[in-house]
Amino acid sequence: MTARRPGQPLAGTVRDSGTLSGTSPPAWRGGWHERRAEGRRPSRRARHPRCGRAADAFLATPRTANPNTHRAYASAIDRVIALLGHDRPLADVADTEISAELAELWDGCAPATWNRNRAAVTSWLTWCQTKKHWTAPSVPAEAERRKETADETRAVAKTTIHRLLSRRDIPLREKTLWRMLYETAARAAEILALRRCGRCSRCCAARWRSR
Repeated sequence: MTARRPGQPLAGTVRDSGTLSGTSPPAWRGGWHERRAEGRRPSRRARHPRCGRAADAFLATPRTANPNTHRAYASAIDRVIALLGHDRPLADVADTEISAELAELWDGCAPATWNRNRAAVTSWLTWCQTKKHWTAPSVPAEAERRKETADETRAVAKTTIHRLLSRRDIPLREKTLWRMLYETAARAAEILALRRCGRCSRCCAARWRSR
């Protein structure tokens, strides 16, 4: 058996000065890595996001650019995610869980409240499925929209209010409350929460926000 001289490659190997080992890798290896780098698929984390990340991505879209829309959608979606788990993979959530969380949060509310929050959650999940192609649950048919009854309550006529305010048998406190409710359209709790110190007008001013 002939002894191998120092620096001589082993039998069956090809010398390659560009490698530290002195041997060349298989010819297919480099091409496979190049093809993989060119057409790299998104990671599993990107294809299967967490519930919180999916909600943040949806709320950053132009459809929620309006502040009122963003606030309403974020309120409904965040409450559902709080029950599902912020760090839970969205793909692991079942349709029945969405129905159960909606019922737990808003089952006893008015039909308009139920429909509004249900629509926000439905828009979020539909966007995840159609726009981002994420594996996401759907709002099942059992959590359907509810029939809203039209509110036909009419405002009290101004003449009726003036007639009540002119009565002498009604205390001044009640008259003041009625007038403020009628003029501001505020809730009774908001009016009753106002406090007047009697010393200055700065701390007695109420912040007004139109509806």
